[in-house]
Amino acid sequence: MTNSRAASRATTRRLDSATGGGVITRTLLPGGLRIVTEAMPGVRSASVGIWVPVGSRDETPALAGTSHFLEHLLFKGTARRSALDIASEMDAVGGEFNAFTEKEHTCFYATVLDRDLPLAIDIVADVVLDARITAQDVDVERGVVLEEIAMRDDDPADLVHDEFAAALFGDVPLGRSILGTEESIHALTRKQIHGYYKRRYTTDAMVVSVAGNVDHSEVVRLVRQAFAGRLEAGRESVPPRRGRPQSPDGAPERAVLVRPDETEQANIVLGCRGLSRHDPERYALGVLSSAVGGGMSSRLFQRIREERGLAYSVYTFTSGYADAGVFGIYAGCQPGKADEVLSLVLTEFAAVTREGLTEAEIERGKGQMRGATVLGLEDVGSRMTRIGKSEIAYGDVIGLDEVLHRIDAVTVDDVAAVAERVLRRPRCLTVVGPFGEHDFDGAV
Repeated sequence: MTNSRAASRATTRRLDSATGGGVITRTLLPGGLRIVTEAMPGVRSASVGIWVPVGSRDETPALAGTSHFLEHLLFKGTARRSALDIASEMDAVGGEFNAFTEKEHTCFYATVLDRDLPLAIDIVADVVLDARITAQDVDVERGVVLEEIAMRDDDPADLVHDEFAAALFGDVPLGRSILGTEESIHALTRKQIHGYYKRRYTTDAMVVSVAGNVDHSEVVRLVRQAFAGRLEAGRESVPPRRGRPQSPDGAPERAVLVRPDETEQANIVLGCRGLSRHDPERYALGVLSSAVGGGMSSRLFQRIREERGLAYSVYTFTSGYADAGVFGIYAGCQPGKADEVLSLVLTEFAAVTREGLTEAEIERGKGQMRGATVLGLEDVGSRMTRIGKSEIAYGDVIGLDEVLHRIDAVTVDDVAAVAERVLRRPRCLTVVGPFGEHDFDGAV
């Protein structure tokens, strides 16, 4: 068989028998487009997502916020449909259509009755592939994006996370807000956004994921039809993003950042560089995070809320990117209690680093992870998201049973090792609240 003939054919393989009785199947089309489905015969709905490996990490400072701005604009109309047509056709079948932008990818998705899947695939593909992006739409939607930035600024619990990323990573794409800034959004032109769209939204980099009461071969037929003329034979799919190597042990750009704001509550994030999504110790870090601040029995929840009543909300979080990550803890408390809350957090971090966690704590942490993983997959949208995100991040779908096995395999020694590795890294503290810029100098 010649290379040209091989490149013109789709390749299909069964990946996994999904928990719940379904089957996960993957097809690679000529030109590199990947289609992943999960059959769920017991439901009467279906969810389709088109994943584009484009996010705020792909932006220069002059283009800050373009990926998110573009997400808005793609709903404004195509060559075949106006914005009203898109909304009316989806409303007519009771479907849901939306999108979201992250640091490293953007996803456009729709959930409908199983019988309406052909319409959903056609509409989502039309929006992603053939948006008009007119100058008028850019001017109108600019105001909407600016309102979104203003809403973020008015919500200190959201703002503190963006400020934390900026302080931790500095003025690099990972450190910048997905929303961009008021200045960058005001400055963006139709030509810049349209050029970004044409350069970045290529089918060889995309993934189509579908979950629900679906037949894989029928989904492939519908996707081929929706992408007609866009699949270039001979091109291979774009490999998963690896990014540029970051320095995980490097000092944060700013060890302490205080954003003075006349709020009724102090919003605190303390953390450090974490692990990338490819790091083999990421499951151990997840267990550590769950045990330290992932549930009502976690150390931080017990010490800060249950025993002392210092905060209503306190939790740990992790984020994994292609070549970097974040480990952090958030707490919201009365401004007068901020110092005490911070002291308790630092005390627990030191204790965990020095002594590790008990076997009982680790088992509870593993249970938290297993529950969050499985219980979050009870609808077609979450299943579509899982397989789509896995494919675009890893170039494969990691089976649910395999994920659970990796969680179960985490040991006390594994958690101790990852705590030693991560929690000793230079820390970064960010606070939004009624404080002066130097009130927390030297706190970490």
